Amino acid sequence: MNKLFMSLRHGNARREFRADEAAYCRKFGLSAEQTTATLGRDWQAMLDLGGSIFYIYKLAMMDGLSLQYLGGVFTGMSEAEFKAAMLAGGRTDV
Repeated sequence: MNKLFMSLRHGNARREFRADEAAYCRKFGLSAEQTTATLGRDWQAMLDLGGSIFYIYKLAMMDGLSLQYLGGVFTGMSEAEFKAAMLAGGRTDV
């Protein structure tokens, strides 16, 4: 899965992925769970299935999403809440 995400740094790979996402997942040998998570943009499932946030972000960028958006997803915050927490010095888990 991470290899697929990392490939998206190349324009030709992004075009191929956009043309047929399911076929692109098959090309990289993703499991059914990984494919479902990728096609459904289930960010948490991608992380749980071994995806690196830095590689998952390559896919999020294709959808016009920010790293702060993903940070919010992974911490149960909205993007705005996550940004505010970072600007205030980071999350505090008390």
